[in-house]
Amino acid sequence: MKKAIAVAGAWALPFVAFAQNIQGVLTTFGNILGMLVPILITLAVVVFFWGLIKYLWGDAADKEQAKNIMIWGVIALFVMVAVFGLIQLLSNTFNIRTGGGTNIPQLPVR
Repeated sequence: MKKAIAVAGAWALPFVAFAQNIQGVLTTFGNILGMLVPILITLAVVVFFWGLIKYLWGDAADKEQAKNIMIWGVIALFVMVAVFGLIQLLSNTFNIRTGGGTNIPQLPVR
């Protein structure tokens, strides 16, 4: 376990060293998550269809396992899309732009 932490720390060191501030680290983390989310949603859809194919062409013994695979695929897809929708709803409600900024109400200048 200590070896894995040391390797992960050594791997992450260039990212931390070249970061000018916390904004750069958060931007990099957001970009990684932005690339990872569509891959995970695609993986959940593939798992569902894998269970469907297993259910349609499998024998009677495989049908129960295929049902469980389809259920977990649907649950994973629902959770990911629901969280994405909730984030979009909150960002639209509080007028938070994609870049992380927000419009601060100000008094009009005369």
